[in-house]
Amino acid sequence: MNNSLSNNGSFRTPLLAGNWKMHKTVKESLSLVEQLKKDCREVKDREILVCPPFPSIVAIKESLQGSNIKLGAQNLFWEMSGAFTGEVSGPMLKEAGCDYCIIGHSERRQYFGETDQSVQKKMKAAFQFGLIPIVCVGETLNEREGKVHFKVVEKQIQEGAKDLNKEEASQLVIAYEPVWAIGTGKTATPEHAQGMHAFIRKNLTSLYGKEIAEQIRILYGGSIKPDNIDSLMANPDIDGGLVGGASLKSEDFSRIVKYVA
Repeated sequence: MNNSLSNNGSFRTPLLAGNWKMHKTVKESLSLVEQLKKDCREVKDREILVCPPFPSIVAIKESLQGSNIKLGAQNLFWEMSGAFTGEVSGPMLKEAGCDYCIIGHSERRQYFGETDQSVQKKMKAAFQFGLIPIVCVGETLNEREGKVHFKVVEKQIQEGAKDLNKEEASQLVIAYEPVWAIGTGKTATPEHAQGMHAFIRKNLTSLYGKEIAEQIRILYGGSIKPDNIDSLMANPDIDGGLVGGASLKSEDFSRIVKYVA
């Protein structure tokens, strides 16, 4: 990361990450990254990341050689190897060319039973094998309406993002995704998002101290679009975005990457 001020006024390098989820064949993935390379080639003051489905990773890594776009995975298992049918390990992802790995996305928690405990184990494994984890936290609509959203996120941070050394903690990325906003078209207001991001940083301070907490990037992830990224990124504790549907079109994602705050 650089030490210059970013557009949102912090010393943290903004990170714009595209989570493609279960979209795009290998051929379609390559077509998208070829266009992204053209549309984003002049971007220098922020990190760009794409996280495609597993089958596309190796092909995309080759396509991204020499570009300013980094590669990540959407999940990993915490063991190095073994009889774990259907799982993918950190060493496999690292050798395939990944720099980052999304961990604990709300869809993984909802559909595949991931817990704060499994998230913590995966986070530790990511660091062990040279990957930077993007640890997802966030509340459901019922939790928000029940006014327990801060307690929910606090628990996810305190249990899912603990037990890192200082070097690991300083590289950690947190993604706040209000579950009620994912894929619904709803977006937290910039004020609400900033409030939760500041709350998350306060919790990270309790875990790792103020100096480390100030280095940790916190992304917003909840129906980010070209028309709301500027207002979100104007906030001091929002350090980038974990982008879903809008990352599947180069025109949309490149506009998000080129936000003006």
